[in-house]
Amino acid sequence: MENIIIKNQALGQSTWVDYIQRSMLITGQLSGLIKEGVTGLTSNPTIFEKAIATSTDYDVALAEIPNDGRSASDIFEAIAIEDIQGAADILRSVYDNTGGRDGYVSLEVPPALAQNERQTVAEARRLFALVGRPNLMIKVPATEPGISAVRGLIGEGINVNVTLIFSLATYQDVISAYMSGLEDLASAGKDPAKVASVASFFVSRIDTAVDAVLGAIGGEAVYLTGKTAIANAQAAYDLFLRETGSVRFQALAAKGAKPQRPLWASTSTKDPALPDTLYIDQLIGKNTVNTVPPATLDALLDHGLSSDTLAGSGASAEKHLQALADVGVDLNAITARLLDEGLAAFSKSFVELLASIESKRALLAKP
Repeated sequence: MENIIIKNQALGQSTWVDYIQRSMLITGQLSGLIKEGVTGLTSNPTIFEKAIATSTDYDVALAEIPNDGRSASDIFEAIAIEDIQGAADILRSVYDNTGGRDGYVSLEVPPALAQNERQTVAEARRLFALVGRPNLMIKVPATEPGISAVRGLIGEGINVNVTLIFSLATYQDVISAYMSGLEDLASAGKDPAKVASVASFFVSRIDTAVDAVLGAIGGEAVYLTGKTAIANAQAAYDLFLRETGSVRFQALAAKGAKPQRPLWASTSTKDPALPDTLYIDQLIGKNTVNTVPPATLDALLDHGLSSDTLAGSGASAEKHLQALADVGVDLNAITARLLDEGLAAFSKSFVELLASIESKRALLAKP
């Protein structure tokens, strides 16, 4: 049977894995995934917290770190940088072979900086230099200060993965910030072709939140359940097509600029009644990325579908979103809440991550 990821590549969609753990680098697991067609890797504080807290992969490294007053945050950074560099090196051939279209590894700025543009830019700049790999993307959340930071970072030639996008209005601002950054870069005499960005549009969490509201409304509203996340992403893709076809972007493309591809994140199915590859099968299209956790990746390889399902989906998406409004669902309010919850979840994971490092170090230090 032909590899479904390779088939989706032919349709213009890249598949990245939404996970990192040291063992996948040293055992050849990531290299094996690349052979299967995976062309990138994303991480976040929750992923690192799970990897460090629930595995023994980092015990030797933690035990070898001298007790010289280093904070848990400093220790985490050292561990994360080593992992990200290792993953970037393994993916470097993909980056080179695709001309910088794929082969990226993402590392997030600390969640506590989400509302501070200046500190986000400074930290992103520092991490990009510290990792020292051209195929690194710095993840910046799509808060208002974060979006402003995106323009500055792109203008400096730093690759950015704009994360935690839920609403179309926010996505419009992200696209504008990217193009403004490219214009700044070109005005400074630098090459726009050497910078890349993705816009991470979160998917499944929207169905979870909207379906709860629809259930409370009841009646005919229940027929709209399980469809909003796909419709929202389809509308985002329609916006992407319009913006990349605009005179403004085409002027940048003539100078070598790459489109800021939509990246579908949070693609594991939360409702067991829905297909486990729903948020992949229905979101395949040219110039897109789908980043998937390991279990969803296994499901995709086993029984995923391959068809350009995004083509021509804008009209049906608009119809569904209007139907939501007609029954009284305030999608803007829901997506604003989801952004706040996403930031809070990553902040909580970061705190728990640091606590796990402290407790493991104490345990490993015992005779």
